[in-house]
Amino acid sequence: MPAEAHETLEIRSSADVVAVRQAARALADRVGFGLVDQTKLVTAASELARNTINYGGGGSVRLELVENGVRRGVRLTFEDQGPGIPDIPMALKDGYTSGHGLGLGLGGARRLVNDFTIDSSPGNGTRVMIARWK
Repeated sequence: MPAEAHETLEIRSSADVVAVRQAARALADRVGFGLVDQTKLVTAASELARNTINYGGGGSVRLELVENGVRRGVRLTFEDQGPGIPDIPMALKDGYTSGHGLGLGLGGARRLVNDFTIDSSPGNGTRVMIARWK
């Protein structure tokens, strides 16, 4: 496996969310993740893909196989050009929602992965990077 391999998928519809889930699972399987780690990554990917549509108006995800020394993993970077998130710490709190959901998306996704970074500001869209390591 090369040190890094990647693909980018557009996220515009529910069908695209399914494609993101399938691609994330395939990469996790390729790295050798067990079923629990695959499920955690796919669940986080699904939440973030849905947020990309619901709050960002659509966008993309870059899916990557990555190596860091002896560790191998999967990194997903979601980007949109939506309205942005005015208060990131508040958005990460369980129970907070700016829509009609349960308010578990961002915080829940963060708990399911090893690395989580978010960059967003009003009017500038949102970029969320997650990674899970074997």
